[in-house]
Amino acid sequence: MQKDINGLISMLEGSVSPHHAVEYARNLLDAEGFTALEQAKPWELQRGGKYYVSCFNTMLMAFVVGSECRGGDGFRLAASHIDWPCFYIKPSPEKTEAGCLKLSIEPYGGMIFNTWLDRPLSVAGMVTLRGENVLCPERRLIDMKKPLFTIPNLAIHMNREVNKGVELNAARDLLPICRTVEKEWSKDGYFVKKLAEHMNVSADDILSYDLCLYNAEKSCFIGFDEDFLSAPRLDNITSSFACLAGIANCGIKHGVSAAILFDNEEVGSQTKQGANSSLLGMLLEKLAFALGMTRPEYIDSLMNGFMLSCDVAHAKHPNRAELSDPSCNAVMNSGVTLKMNYEQRYATEATGIGIIEGLCKKYDIPYQRFMNRPDLRGGGTLGSYASANLAMRTADIGVPMLAMHSARELMGRYDQDALNRLVEAYFAEE
Repeated sequence: MQKDINGLISMLEGSVSPHHAVEYARNLLDAEGFTALEQAKPWELQRGGKYYVSCFNTMLMAFVVGSECRGGDGFRLAASHIDWPCFYIKPSPEKTEAGCLKLSIEPYGGMIFNTWLDRPLSVAGMVTLRGENVLCPERRLIDMKKPLFTIPNLAIHMNREVNKGVELNAARDLLPICRTVEKEWSKDGYFVKKLAEHMNVSADDILSYDLCLYNAEKSCFIGFDEDFLSAPRLDNITSSFACLAGIANCGIKHGVSAAILFDNEEVGSQTKQGANSSLLGMLLEKLAFALGMTRPEYIDSLMNGFMLSCDVAHAKHPNRAELSDPSCNAVMNSGVTLKMNYEQRYATEATGIGIIEGLCKKYDIPYQRFMNRPDLRGGGTLGSYASANLAMRTADIGVPMLAMHSARELMGRYDQDALNRLVEAYFAEE
């Protein structure tokens, strides 16, 4: 597995939908010798074995069983998420206006709408097809791979106040256009027909789809020294990549180590494949029982465990520095960020921070502390949900970045190395 910044870029380019991000992870793990398990079938596990299970198409847990694993040894977890703010395409989405075909969409997550305007957009995700068993339709991933859509801005001549700030309405201002049409042209079923052509199937066989628009611009380095990485989907493929790289190199002899990629963090995590659900606890319990642990030993494994909640952090903005806490902020290319919030929007507390700081100092990993300015409420992440459900000590970490939730985000290229090294050290320390 390529574990440097170019490995991250490869995963960014391959993760054009949550479905594709999990598929990319599966391929990486297959290449590293992990064995695939099925979520709803019995597991046969061996000490020293490496396994992964994908649940509900957009969640994945990869784990390594220590060669000397015993009941009650703590679980060592690193969790991230593979979704990002974007637009999803509605069923029967076609609309025509002003000689153009446009599609109805639904925003997903806390988007910065205006960053999606005037960009080349493509579409990817999952399509379900009619199969022999009506209760088990065929599932197929698709990626159109080329720019097909754009959301055009309104000219300044029609809105002279645009540079004073404009509120965009998702139902009116953010519908992507994809072709010109003639007056007598029939729009009905056009999008499904184009899907069918791409997939080489009959339009009648398409039952449904789960498709999102994505920014088709490629990742690139920026700056005279190329010390910035500009790319779509940095939040939170950066952390997912670090979790996968760490578990692929895990060599701990005791307990069970696991990397978890959740879906739906950007909309609150309260879904069957999200961090605020019973899924992770059920998977860990199934794992424990497959290793012959008793219920009390499983509970001891939780209580003796630790979780890294890996998600991006806010870097201090060079043009709006006053919005950051003056004494506890993070800047790009100064190392991994340890995040704290006493209202528990981040799950970290003093003991958890101490453990991670100790790892950073032992392995000479650059790090910095982050807290929000006290009068500004920051965003939370999956750590608080997952740690509450498991009753497990947790620390929140991530790379600092700018333009979070934009269609294109910015990070320091050297911070990924610090995050990778920290997760790798976390999965190596006995």
